[in-house]
Amino acid sequence: MLDDPIKYALLAALAIALLIAAFTDLKSRRIANWLNATIALGAPLFWFASDMALWPDVAMQVGLALATFAVLSILFAIKAMGGGDVKLLTALALWIQPMIFLKLLVMMALLGGVLTLLFGAWHIMRRQRDKLAIPYGVAIALAGLWAIGSFYIPAAAAASVAG
Repeated sequence: MLDDPIKYALLAALAIALLIAAFTDLKSRRIANWLNATIALGAPLFWFASDMALWPDVAMQVGLALATFAVLSILFAIKAMGGGDVKLLTALALWIQPMIFLKLLVMMALLGGVLTLLFGAWHIMRRQRDKLAIPYGVAIALAGLWAIGSFYIPAAAAASVAG
């Protein structure tokens, strides 16, 4: 799947950006717009390096990102998700193939559940009375790293296809 060092470099850059997003969300409960924009603007470089056809490949990625943004905007409007999380997941949708993105969403939900339990327990142990704030960007970033490692790195991709 990956035979070009440029693709590795772009995926490594995406992984680093996801780690930065997780760290900043954990630290300040914010994911910077410049970081989300960088991830989104890096996707066309990955499309080009991956020899993706404008139709239907790139069109599907853009459609997936638009659908992701539309659904998550509703969650943002009802205050169920933060704006940085919406933008991060939308930018990530530009990179990840649709079927893999669905798996990413399942992994994100599982990781988000674990994160919520851990933060909830920590909140209770510290006897805090303020509203519990979950840095969901951590779950998004970890799911993105899982998708990259499981489906886009050759050795991992070959093992998942064989297994």
